[in-house]
Amino acid sequence: MGPEWVAILALVALFVIGTLLPINMGALAYVAAWLVGMFSLDLSEKEILGGVSGDLILTLIGVTYLFAIAKNNGTVDLIVRSAVRAVGGRVALIPWVMFAVTALLTAIGAASPAACAIIGPIALGFAGKYKINPLMMGMFVVHGAQGGGFSPISIYGTITNSVMEDNNLPSSEMTVFLASLAVNLVMAAILFVLFGGRQLMAQRVDPDDEDTLSEDLHRGGATVPARGYGTSAPTGTQALGVRRDQVLTLVAFVGVALVALVFDKNIGFVAITAAVILAMLSPTEHKDAVRQIAWPTVLLVAGVSTYAAILTEAGSPEFVGNWAAGLGAIAIGALVLCYVGGVVSAFASSTALLPVIIPIAVPLIANGGISAGLFVAALAVSSTIVDVSPFSTNGALMLANKPDTIAEPVFYKQILTYSMIVVVVGPLLVWAALVLPGW
Repeated sequence: MGPEWVAILALVALFVIGTLLPINMGALAYVAAWLVGMFSLDLSEKEILGGVSGDLILTLIGVTYLFAIAKNNGTVDLIVRSAVRAVGGRVALIPWVMFAVTALLTAIGAASPAACAIIGPIALGFAGKYKINPLMMGMFVVHGAQGGGFSPISIYGTITNSVMEDNNLPSSEMTVFLASLAVNLVMAAILFVLFGGRQLMAQRVDPDDEDTLSEDLHRGGATVPARGYGTSAPTGTQALGVRRDQVLTLVAFVGVALVALVFDKNIGFVAITAAVILAMLSPTEHKDAVRQIAWPTVLLVAGVSTYAAILTEAGSPEFVGNWAAGLGAIAIGALVLCYVGGVVSAFASSTALLPVIIPIAVPLIANGGISAGLFVAALAVSSTIVDVSPFSTNGALMLANKPDTIAEPVFYKQILTYSMIVVVVGPLLVWAALVLPGW
């Protein structure tokens, strides 16, 4: 049996075990990476560990550390009040505002994980306080990021368009962008209907009503007293300190966004630097903030990203892609490639996958009968809508910043179930809409 098959079977095994048993899938992925790497690919242990995405791990740690501090000093609460006031207290508009803001950030060039890292914790803070379904809110952020992610000036869009040009395919910038935006809007609308959006339309809140907010925090199960704000009212001196901390934290948020998005610096480094500065300014108040970093999520993503590199080293994606290209029916080969993009991207970087999956599709396009622009759009969308997966950067960020109203194992299973549905159904529907009709 070739290494590509060994890697695929090991992936299936760790996924089944991690689903059936309460074992962190990151730990299972490390075991699989070690065994497959050592005994099937003859890699050294150093080479196996080379697949760990240090950028992703640092992003998770830095962002969750910064927002732990923001929760401690009540800044998240302050942001929630301000945003609710901006939409006139209409709770049903809040998820759509988050979708639009995240889509705008990625459309103008922000990396999808950076946009999700900035907006996700704020959006999930709303979900916890105003009884919005956390899964719906988190997925709105991810779908928003992917919806704007293929604009001609975005990172995904630039990569896709340059790969098409390098492979002598006709330019289809707006086709890819609008296809991604439309699909993600549809996904968001479905989530809105299925997870209580219609009930939210009748709900309005007064962001200036102290009693309402305190009741929301209390009923939501937030650990307010331990974090020094909300129902556990501070003394006059402490109140002044909280107000000063909130201003500094808001300045830190703006600074992180500017440095990461405008100056194109790693958001993990920027976020953890901001968190450390805030912690130095109030060391006693934030001494336990580091414990609130989502360490189980860090293990999950570190292990899975390591195994994703092993999967690539084994040549599994190319193996399946070449097999699809060799099928007699062009349309069926296109469907297989859409699924390859979806399944692999659910566990690995979409940014790294796009330059690989599009050239594999060139033989199918060359055989005629398929629009290059629509086929590439189908591949691009299939490879990115699955970023809702808890193993991808965006999905992991949502899991890491879950509201206090829901337990992590429950939220993890919800995201995992939704991502499995998207992986199974998404590529098929995208293919049926864009490729099958032969536009």
